[in-house]
Amino acid sequence: MSGSGAGRAVLVTGASSGLGRACVLHLAEAGFHVFAGVRRPGDGDDLAAAASGRLTPVRVDVTDDASIAAAVKEIEAAVGDDGLWAVVNNAGVCVAAPLECVTTEELRRQLDTNVVGQLAVIRAFLPMLRRGRGRVVNVTSGLGSVAVPYMGAYSAAQFAKEALTDALRRELRGFGVDVSVVRPGAIMTPIWGKVADAGRAALESVPEGVASLYRVPFSRFLLVNERSARASSTTPAHFSRAVARALTEARPRARYGVGVDVWRLSVLSRVLPDRALDRYLGAITR
Repeated sequence: MSGSGAGRAVLVTGASSGLGRACVLHLAEAGFHVFAGVRRPGDGDDLAAAASGRLTPVRVDVTDDASIAAAVKEIEAAVGDDGLWAVVNNAGVCVAAPLECVTTEELRRQLDTNVVGQLAVIRAFLPMLRRGRGRVVNVTSGLGSVAVPYMGAYSAAQFAKEALTDALRRELRGFGVDVSVVRPGAIMTPIWGKVADAGRAALESVPEGVASLYRVPFSRFLLVNERSARASSTTPAHFSRAVARALTEARPRARYGVGVDVWRLSVLSRVLPDRALDRYLGAITR
């Protein structure tokens, strides 16, 4: 299979906005029958109206087993014997804050959404994927291989998701199910405003003596982060095309990097000693 979706059924989680929204619209246009995973019915209606191809909204919360089970039942009834070609695990949250300011509740939310929930979705749909010798695409980021200051909780989740992907790729090889990672770098989407707001709220949740230690450098980091995203030449369209490649190439790669910054971090993490990498990351986040 190569070139187009050829009517194959694909579930994409986290489709309501940002990269997920761009991805499902692109895949529908490419010929896939896209099941767009959303948590709010209104978001699904909006996607269906915007799609130029076949797009079916499906309510699914990756942190809720009952919601996942209902989505499996709905999709299985819709695709019948044709089966499901792929699951694209795009749903996720980003907890950005100094680790000293990340509450246990927030860390659990980060890991539950980006790691535990992802495996729950894969596990639930694997019988359908095995029947169709389909594919799994897990969306991580450039921070799935390099941890930068103030993004430790998010990086921990992305590192874990990369590890799950590697293990799944090796475990499912004998069943004909291919598993890939797509790593987008800095791309300007609405998530950056949410990240900044949540980060500032995290500082407000800890004693002032702790918050005052981080307020200035963390605020600077948020500003630099957003500027980098705004200046980035990488767009949601680049991400969408990478996902489409992972779904259509006859021999999909284990990893697809999206953006120069992802490539740069990956190279530097391999060639620089840890202390030199520490200095480099410290400089670019100041």
